[in-house]
Amino acid sequence: MNDTIIAPTTTYGKSSLNVLRLSGKKALEIASKLTHKDIESFTPRYAFLSNVYFSDHSLLDTCIIIYFKAPHSYTTEDVVEFQCHGGTFIAQSLLNECISLGARLANPGEFTKRAFLGGRIDLSQAQAIAKLIEIQNATAHKMLMRHLKGEMHDFCESLRTQLITILAHSEVFIDYADEDLPKNLMDDLTQKLNAILRTLSNLLEQSHQKYILLSGLKLCIIGKPNVGKSSLLNALLRKNRAIISDIAGTTRDSIEENFLLGGHLLKLIDTAGIRESEDIIEKEGIKRSIQNAKESDLLLAVFDYSKVLDNEDMQIISLLQELKNEKKILVLINKTDLDKKIDTTKLEIFNPLFLSLKEENKEDENSSLSLFKQKLEDILNTKEENDTLLLTSQYQFQAINSCIEALKDSKTPLQNGELEIFSFHINEAIKAIASITKPYEYSQMLDVMFGDFCLGK
Repeated sequence: MNDTIIAPTTTYGKSSLNVLRLSGKKALEIASKLTHKDIESFTPRYAFLSNVYFSDHSLLDTCIIIYFKAPHSYTTEDVVEFQCHGGTFIAQSLLNECISLGARLANPGEFTKRAFLGGRIDLSQAQAIAKLIEIQNATAHKMLMRHLKGEMHDFCESLRTQLITILAHSEVFIDYADEDLPKNLMDDLTQKLNAILRTLSNLLEQSHQKYILLSGLKLCIIGKPNVGKSSLLNALLRKNRAIISDIAGTTRDSIEENFLLGGHLLKLIDTAGIRESEDIIEKEGIKRSIQNAKESDLLLAVFDYSKVLDNEDMQIISLLQELKNEKKILVLINKTDLDKKIDTTKLEIFNPLFLSLKEENKEDENSSLSLFKQKLEDILNTKEENDTLLLTSQYQFQAINSCIEALKDSKTPLQNGELEIFSFHINEAIKAIASITKPYEYSQMLDVMFGDFCLGK
C-alpha cells in the first residue's frame, strides 16, 4: 500500500458537484501541487475553498477540500477529498491531473480494502459496505447497519473466545494430565460445545429464512381469468404495465415488477389466469402460475364478487388450503361495484378484503386499495420483525457451515478421549468463525491457556 490512489466517489453526469477521494502517502503532496498551497496550510478535518490548477497553471476549478490526516481517515492513510463542480469534464480533468502527479486510479473496492488492512473495519463490515450499495429496501438496510455498527464482530469475538477457552482446556488436559485439573472437564466441554452448536444452527436457520429480504420478497398474484389480477398490478404500480382485456387468457406468462411499500421491496408477479385450457401456450402459462405461487413468499388470490364460485375458483381455493401453513396468504374479492353472486363462506378462513378497482380512480387513505396496501404493509412489518443478528453474504453462510461441521466432527474424538484430534477440529472451527471478521492467532489460545490455570510452570 505504498502507492497513492484516487477515484471518484460520485457518478459523473449532470449534478451540482462531484467528489473525488485521494488516499496514500503522496495525497497531501499532490493536493499541495494542485492548489499551489504549502503542505503546512492543510488543517486536518477542516473544509476550505481553494482554486485547483492544471499543470500549465491555468485554472481548473474552485473546490472545497478536506484533509484527513493518517490514521484518522477511512483508509487509515492520508486522505484528501475534493468537492468540485458537477459534470464530467471537471472531475475527469482533476482525476487526470492527480494521476499525472503520481497517483493511480483505484481498483474497485480498494478504499475499503485499505480500511480493512489498516484495521478500521473488519471483514463483516467490509461486506456490509459492499451490500449497502445494492440494497433497495428498509429491512435490508437495517440488517446491514447492524453489521456496520459491529454487532457481527461482537458476536464472532464472543464465539471465538468460547472456542479458544474450550481449546485451551483441551490442550491443558493433554499436556498437564498429572496436574490438579478441574473435575468433570469432559462433560463441561461437551455442554459448551452443544450450546455453541445450538447458537450457530439457530443463526443459520433464521438467516436462511431472512436472506431473501436483501433482494425483496416475492408476492404472487393468482386467480382465474378476468378477476382483475392485471388491473391490481397496474393500480399498485400506478401505470399500465399489464394489458387489460375482457378476453380470457390475455395474460399468458408471468409479469414481474418491483414495488416499494413502506420501505419494503416486493417483487410483484402477475400470473396467467388459472383455468382449464387446451391452448398449449396458455397451459404452460398456467403451469408457471402454480409454480410461482408455490415459490412465492406471499400469495395474493383474487376472486370476482359478481361471479358464482366455479370449478376453477375451487381449484385455486384448494391451492390456498395446501399452502396456508407455508406462507402468508391474502384474499381479495374484486368488482364490488357489481351485483354480488359469490358465496364467501369458503373464503372466510382467509379474512378476505373487498374492493372495486374500477372505483379506485382517485386513491385516498380511506379507499379500499389504500386499506389493502396498509394491511399488506402490516403483514410485511410482522413478517420482518426480528431482533436476531443475521448473516448477509454467502461467504458468511459458508464460514458458519464450516464451523458447524468442524464442531460436529469434534464430538466423537471428545467422547473417545482423543483430545489431539478434538483440538484439531476446534482449531478448524475457530479459523472458520474468525474468517468472518479477522484471522485467528494461535497466541490468543496460549493467553487463555496460561491465564486460566495456575500450573506453576
